[in-house]
Amino acid sequence: MIRKYGNECVDAVIVGAGAAGGVLAKELSEAGMKVVVLDAGPMRDPQHDFASDELSMKRLGWQDTRITDGADPLQMGHNNSGRGIGGGTVHFTGVFLRFQDSDFQARTIDGVGDDWPIGYDDLEPYYTKVEKEIAVSGPKMFPWGRFRGPYPYPERDPLSPNAHMFIRGCEELGIAWSVAPLAILSAPFEDRPPCINRGFCNQGCMPNSKFSTLIVHIPKAMRAGAEVLADCMVTRILMDKNGKASGVEFVHDGKTYKQKARIVIVSAYVVETPRLLLNSANGQFPDGLANRSGWVGKGFMTHSSHDVYARFPEEVRLYKGTPVLATTQDFYTTRPGQDFVRGYTLHAHGVRPVAFAQGIAKAEGGPYWGEKLRQTMLDYNYYARVTMVGEVLSHPDNRITLSDEKDEFGLPRAKVTFSYGENDRRLIRHAIATMGSILEAAGGKVEYVVPDTAHLMGGCRMGNDPDSSVVNSFGRSHDIPNLFICDASIFVTSGAGNPTNTVMALASRTADYIKEQASHGEL
Repeated sequence: MIRKYGNECVDAVIVGAGAAGGVLAKELSEAGMKVVVLDAGPMRDPQHDFASDELSMKRLGWQDTRITDGADPLQMGHNNSGRGIGGGTVHFTGVFLRFQDSDFQARTIDGVGDDWPIGYDDLEPYYTKVEKEIAVSGPKMFPWGRFRGPYPYPERDPLSPNAHMFIRGCEELGIAWSVAPLAILSAPFEDRPPCINRGFCNQGCMPNSKFSTLIVHIPKAMRAGAEVLADCMVTRILMDKNGKASGVEFVHDGKTYKQKARIVIVSAYVVETPRLLLNSANGQFPDGLANRSGWVGKGFMTHSSHDVYARFPEEVRLYKGTPVLATTQDFYTTRPGQDFVRGYTLHAHGVRPVAFAQGIAKAEGGPYWGEKLRQTMLDYNYYARVTMVGEVLSHPDNRITLSDEKDEFGLPRAKVTFSYGENDRRLIRHAIATMGSILEAAGGKVEYVVPDTAHLMGGCRMGNDPDSSVVNSFGRSHDIPNLFICDASIFVTSGAGNPTNTVMALASRTADYIKEQASHGEL
């Protein structure tokens, strides 16, 4: 492990090098700040460490044990957390959607959840900045939300057979559709080539056509002077006698180190961020850091992500092309006559054979195994899939807490408790029916519905009231002025679209705030 700064007190230490941590590292280091980034996982080389192999690339996800509980316990791992420099951006599908105005005003508009302390206008310039910075490919005209395009780079082409199936079904039913905006290049950009449709986006992109902070923000941060340390598990945030954060403690190769810093930024994602804050409790903060409100770990959300599979008389070949190439947000917001509020996005979503088998095995009406599963796998090429991204409402009983079980570092493991609410269940039922209608209108016969979840948000939500939130709108802790939280844990609502663009826009906004505050000597 190379220590550029060693025992020196740096300007900022960032815990986690994923979607948010990478942006913060680049922005702050390019502003001349001394930055150290610590990540629990390895630094990987896409050309040598990625493989077109589903099983071996499971290691890109966070595989450490987490305790799950609740009426609908979540499956944790590759589907919702990354491990290593780049975090989840290394193995996400690249779908790059903006949140819509209504996502920030759920309480005002629909009487559920809570309003964010910011609105779409606060993030709009940062959405634009991030999309341009990574050359998002998308349609000239996007039919939903405030932003209608065009995107910096043209839409991806050609589309996959699964996408064409989805488009055919939508058009038969009068549902608007669009090519999905993707953080995947449609033409050369900087030193990266355009996508060649290998389709192994979830296994890490070997050609570097798909964006990740591993290949974009982290290298730029390092060139600007940031020190990025891999395989370093942060175990505790250190505090001084004045109630300010003084740095972090971390373990590398069995040895414990300390990194002093004037600012501590936690970007460890939705499970590990609350876990670290709670594990850092001390005499000054007996309930955990930044937790005077009691909201650390509370109100976390996932996206409902059920899949519907239909068999077609002709070959579809779900492995062809980038996983998500067509989408609709016609059902994104509350509509009259529904028995639920809020909404969902639908994607034509490809899948590799192993994930296909794992999904079918746990489909509703199952579990399926033996001859039934074997025959389905033999017909893999004839199946098409549509996936939902459904909004799940925040509830304080859905929470991240500490379990009694300890990990290899002697730290209590995270306990993840989750149950769907009745509105969530009604929304899922509606989405499943819509997905089935699209597949049938395209000529397929629905055979499997697979329950699933994806994307985690909340648990350290932002707000103006210190009694009911953990941080302000810039991710600054209400309780500890030089402690920041910046990742999806600060979300107030989950929205009904993939969250990475919003995570990165928030990080860019927080970086501007930190730079401004630091320049005035207020940090």
